[in-house]
Amino acid sequence: MDTKLLEILVCPLCKSSLIYRKTEQELICKVDRLAFPIQDGIPVMLTDEARNLDPKEIENF
Repeated sequence: MDTKLLEILVCPLCKSSLIYRKTEQELICKVDRLAFPIQDGIPVMLTDEARNLDPKEIENF
């Protein structure tokens, strides 16, 4: 994942910064508790494609 791209990507809902989880290939929004997938190196920033995070998962960030 390109670091320059990571610097400019924000959550499409709340515009907060995202956390990159390399091993899971996800971008995490702690505010909205969503995990956006990265497929073939391309972030999928659609809320319909995001996975809801469990509150316990959020505590780990």
